Amino acid sequence: MTTVATSSPDIRAQLMSELKSAMKSKDTFKSTTIRSALAEVYAADKARPELVSSSVILSILRKAAVRRTDAAKEYEKASRPDLAEKEKLEANLLQSFLPPLLSEADVDRILRETIADQSQLMESGTPSKKAQGLVFKAFYAKVDKLSVDTDLVKRRAEALLSEKSA
Repeated sequence: MTTVATSSPDIRAQLMSELKSAMKSKDTFKSTTIRSALAEVYAADKARPELVSSSVILSILRKAAVRRTDAAKEYEKASRPDLAEKEKLEANLLQSFLPPLLSEADVDRILRETIADQSQLMESGTPSKKAQGLVFKAFYAKVDKLSVDTDLVKRRAEALLSEKSA
């Protein structure tokens, strides 16, 4: 597979280029998977007055990969390893277009910095939910939401805030 996850701003052009090369090499699996992703992008384009941005396309690709991963799990539960394998391969192909997510260590480091920056606001008796909201707002101002696992950020923020208040 020649696809490499890059932070290329024009993901649409990258998808089209990969589709062309898959069609030329008669790789039906790859071309079908990319076509289905592009169909979702085109549907999003039609729903808006202008073309969707690269960040929206990355979001669409991430959601499509998650859907395929979930489908693979369901197929495994239903004792259909053949279909599960196909879904896993499609998910891997789509994930190859996505930039890598930040590691837990990077998320922790940024959260600690953010909590330190917000500490004067939180020391004045701010309720924990409000403090958490302030931390999330500041965190996502520093980091693109698509580059992190939001569940991981939530878990780590809760842990770090409870550690700080204890």
